[in-house]
Amino acid sequence: MKIVVLGAGAWGTAVAIAAALHPGGHDVQLWARDAQQAQAMQSARANARYLRDLSFPPSLHVASGDASALVRQADLVILGTPMSALRGMLQTLHGCSAPVAWLCKGFEAGTGLMAHEVCAQVAPQLASGAFSGPSFAQEVALAQPTALVAASRNARVREALVAGFHGPALRVYASDDIVGVEVGGAVKNVLAIATGLCDGLHLGLNARAALVTRGLAEMTRLGLALGARAETFMGLSGLGDLVLTATGDLSRNRRIGLLLAEGKTLEQAVDSLGHVAEGVYSARTVVQRARVLGVEMPIAECVVALLAGQLRAEEVVALLMERDPRPETQ
Repeated sequence: MKIVVLGAGAWGTAVAIAAALHPGGHDVQLWARDAQQAQAMQSARANARYLRDLSFPPSLHVASGDASALVRQADLVILGTPMSALRGMLQTLHGCSAPVAWLCKGFEAGTGLMAHEVCAQVAPQLASGAFSGPSFAQEVALAQPTALVAASRNARVREALVAGFHGPALRVYASDDIVGVEVGGAVKNVLAIATGLCDGLHLGLNARAALVTRGLAEMTRLGLALGARAETFMGLSGLGDLVLTATGDLSRNRRIGLLLAEGKTLEQAVDSLGHVAEGVYSARTVVQRARVLGVEMPIAECVVALLAGQLRAEEVVALLMERDPRPETQ
């Protein structure tokens, strides 16, 4: 297969490496917007900024310039841009007949739309979907065992992602519940900020377990209100991704919570990462969409107030613990 990955951040680069290592012998093009960055990566055969110590396989080639020429020749196109850049990238895919899948997780700021809803607005002609699940870029690039979900209502997209990536180090499961997969991917980032805060305040493992479990309930409520299936949230893109992002030391969103617990400002916390933490940008949008639907999300609400500077870390804990008792299923 000819696979084109648009976006040379950590995750785009990791997915390109995984595709190039596939036993199917894929021809992989990793496209970078910045020509100087692309030239540096091609020369060094590595992405020094994001995955410094990982060498590119021989079948991975770096490109820049006109992306439309690349995608017209592709069998599969992967969008490795952040959620904020998805709309613009989709608008450049005129003439693309190959299946397209995005890696970003979140709701679009301003519109509150999920990625597949953005695509329906600006590029409805594309056969598209999401490639998601519990995964850190570094571990995928190192070919450590990982399981992901190929989510699309279009069987051709699901089949292309399985053919492109399912192999010895990476299992790919297919799902047609793109709403559930995208809600899980968006909300878990917000909840990971909350669990980072919990760990940073040394509230204990009991508190973390309660936060993850009640966070999963919030995620599921929002997903069902948007038309997802309940079982999706017990799978890789729901519970799996939530547990990884909420507890893993490589989680950027969890790191934001830890830094806020230390007394850092949000600006200081974000600047220290050097990478995008999607939960920071999608938290408000997640809550806004939940409010429109009448869905209660108290943990996500507290994260938004924390990020906005309306609550201190200790006040978040007190606010959640003071809520009225209720049945667990609510």
